[in-house]
Formats: sequence, structure tokens, C-alpha cells
Amino acid sequence: MNPSSPAPPAPAAFVLEVEGVSKALGGRGILNNISFALRQAEMKVLIGPSGAGKSTLLQCINYLIPPDAGAVRLNGRTVNPRDKAGLHLLRQSVGMIFQDFNLFDHLTARENVSIALRKVKGMSKDEASLRAMKELERVGLDRRSGLYPAELSGGQKQRVAIARALAMDPQVILLDEPTSALDPELVGEVLSIIENLASDGMTMVLATHHMDFARALATEILFMEKGAIIERGAPEDLLAPACRTRTRDFFCRLRAVSSPC
Repeated sequence: MNPSSPAPPAPAAFVLEVEGVSKALGGRGILNNISFALRQAEMKVLIGPSGAGKSTLLQCINYLIPPDAGAVRLNGRTVNPRDKAGLHLLRQSVGMIFQDFNLFDHLTARENVSIALRKVKGMSKDEASLRAMKELERVGLDRRSGLYPAELSGGQKQRVAIARALAMDPQVILLDEPTSALDPELVGEVLSIIENLASDGMTMVLATHHMDFARALATEILFMEKGAIIERGAPEDLLAPACRTRTRDFFCRLRAVSSPC
């Protein structure tokens, strides 16, 4: 290297940063000064009662709902909501998994995965189809690739949605209660896919009420209430049997119906 050449920029310490994000809807405050950051391969888990703002926060991160204040940074670069190309890149790099799948009913599973590859990444039909099949195989649905959403179970639909996100090679995946619309017997198949993604080093933000799952996989738990993060910490700190935290209280209330905490 030429001694006079500037050194290449150091990689950002964080893949994704959320700083001071606030949002009001209909005149009511939904999010209040939310901040956190993710390093590569971390999983942050958002928990808290319904109406705490978890879904709104995830949509603000992806600018599906623009925040009123605060900033989102991807690899150290602040997202500019007026930069359409930048937003386009953000949504390619930060995948979103919704509660209700958001699949196209008139497309097969393979077509649901391949359509963005063709329209966004400019792949040929054959290239996109091959990549779609690879991702469907990854989530155990290659033999269901020709079926339409109406022919799939809820768990299978959500796995198609995960395959669609993975096909875009995201740096981060946001998951908004991905099992909330599923029958209880189908929850395990989707949680198993998320567990595999975590094992493969995928960086994720997951909103969930599955506390045992969160305890096993979370790098950090963020407990939200009334639009704010009121507790944060490692699962072993917030959920230890002897600790008195709002997070553990919430965990115990969720488990009370089936077994004592």
C-alpha cells in the first residue's frame, strides 16, 4: 500500500443502530426515545404486553412507518427517509417477517420467493427460480414449491415468508410475532427455522411472547411497556429465579396458566 494513501474505513462496530426513535399515531405517543444496537450474529428479543409498541418499532426500523424523531443506521450510515435509493437498499438489507405472512395469493410458494429476486435484483426467471428453490429447501418446503398459499398451512406460509426474506441476502431480519397467527401445533416448526437461522449467525430482532425460546436464544432481552424500553439485559440476568424484574414477572404471568414459574 502507498504510505500516502488513506487507510480504508474501519468496519462499523454495529450492523444496525436505532437511536432515539419516537413515533405518535393519531395524536397518541406509541414509541418514546427507543435506542439499541446490534452486532453481527446477535439476536435482540422484544417482549412486553400487547400495545407496548413492538410492531410499530420494527416497522419504524424498516421505514414502513417513518419515525417522527430519531435515527436508524445500517453499517454506520444514517438512513435518510428522503433518499429513495437509500430506503430501497435498507429494505433489501433488513428483511421483515410479518405476523400474517403477506404472501401473494395468486402466486405459488416458489413464485412468492422469486418475484422480488426478479423485480428488485434483476435476476432472470430461471436464476430466480433456482434461488427460490434453494431457500425453500432451507426451510423444508422444496416439495411444496408449486402450491398456492391457500393450499399451505399457516406454518408453511410463514416458512415461505422466511424463505422470501432469506433470498434477498439480508444482513438483518426483523420478525414481528412470527407465530402469533399460527395454531399451537404449528408454532414449533417456525421456531425451529428461527433457531437454525440463529445457529447460522443471522442477525435478528424478534418480537415474541415465547419466553422460553427468548431465554434460550436472545443475546439481549428488551422489555417494552407503553412505548419505552423499561428493562434490558441478558436472559440469565432478567429471568434468573431469584431476581425481581418486570421481565421475570411477565414471564411468570405467561406461564401461570400451564405451570408454576
